[in-house]
Amino acid sequence: MASTKLMGPFTQLLPMTDLPLKGSLKDEQLSIITNGGILVSEGKVVKVGVFDDLKSAVTEIEHFEGNHVCIPGFIDAHTHICFGGSRANDFAMRNAGKSYLEIAKAGGGIWDTVTQTRKASSKGLVKGIMARSQKHLANGTTTLEVKSGYGLSVDEELKILRAIKEANEQTAQDLVPTCLAAHMKPKDWQGSAREYLDHIAHSLFPILQKEKLANRIDAFVEDSAFSSSGIAPYFEKARNSGFDLTVHADQFTTGGSEIAVRFEAVSADHLEASTTREIELLAKSNTVAVALPGASIGLGCGYAPARKLLDAGGVLAIASDHNPGSAPMGDLLTQATIMATFEKLSNTEILAALTFRAAKALNLSDRGMLKEGKLADFIIYPTDNYQEITYHQGQLKPLVVYKSGEKVFDSI
Repeated sequence: MASTKLMGPFTQLLPMTDLPLKGSLKDEQLSIITNGGILVSEGKVVKVGVFDDLKSAVTEIEHFEGNHVCIPGFIDAHTHICFGGSRANDFAMRNAGKSYLEIAKAGGGIWDTVTQTRKASSKGLVKGIMARSQKHLANGTTTLEVKSGYGLSVDEELKILRAIKEANEQTAQDLVPTCLAAHMKPKDWQGSAREYLDHIAHSLFPILQKEKLANRIDAFVEDSAFSSSGIAPYFEKARNSGFDLTVHADQFTTGGSEIAVRFEAVSADHLEASTTREIELLAKSNTVAVALPGASIGLGCGYAPARKLLDAGGVLAIASDHNPGSAPMGDLLTQATIMATFEKLSNTEILAALTFRAAKALNLSDRGMLKEGKLADFIIYPTDNYQEITYHQGQLKPLVVYKSGEKVFDSI
């Protein structure tokens, strides 16, 4: 019989339970357990409560002396951390006033990363994922979505997704793979966009399922990528094949969130261009709105209308969009707290967007809160007040990070 371990006491323990999935949240709704403890067995939470009330039932205790705050591990539901090369020149050109089109014509943009990623070896891609995922882990992220999309051919997309799978076997976190072969029409594809998408659906989808490389399909719905009408048959095939759908939606122009709701996508991500119409569509649906403040910071544009989405009754998650072009920072909490100052999000809304609401964006029901039966994924901060975590805008770093009850990062 597996032993049960008690961990604590924590000055404050925030289980993130008993909060609604949809809509705005006040800090008064946040449950805080003073001098809390967590009972853990076989990688899952057995019970959460007051430490002294729990310790009589166990003999194995991991003590934490001093002041600490414990919260569920962060879930980053949108990243592109499998890539080759750098786009530092894009950043410099953009800040010098060059447009996206001008940068692309000068050899930058997504196609630059595609070219460099195609040149990269599988071993090099795995090494890159490992290094970037370790950075996220040190910042408290215990589940990390990772997209393909810099291959844009069957063989190259497979190279990327196999690298993600290999990295997942070596990392402490859970890496959730997503196929973004519909990132843009490849410049070296001789046919139409429709023919490219048909080719991907016919040739790549079966291999994804056979090798269990991904059960999520994403597409960039935008004037510079794929239109709403053009992507619909592709999404139909993906849905009929049993894949979950997610959409790069409303980044520069609208249309993506509407197609996301129409196809009952798990999430619609970006949303910087969303208007009242799109906000209402998302709020009335079960599609999670995923804000990506890292892209807004990187591109110097406005944020997704997070406040309006919440007030309309939507589900809001926040992800880093960590990628080499528009969001190279990759610091989830820093980005979330900066956006929160502009969008006026409560601490509870921020933490919900990084935990159980982010889990919903990945269609995961076994994490995101500290509750009986959930994964024992949690972060411990060296403070006696949870407000300090957001107050320092990502600069208060985790002391220890646990994944499935095991210590996977220790800054001591």
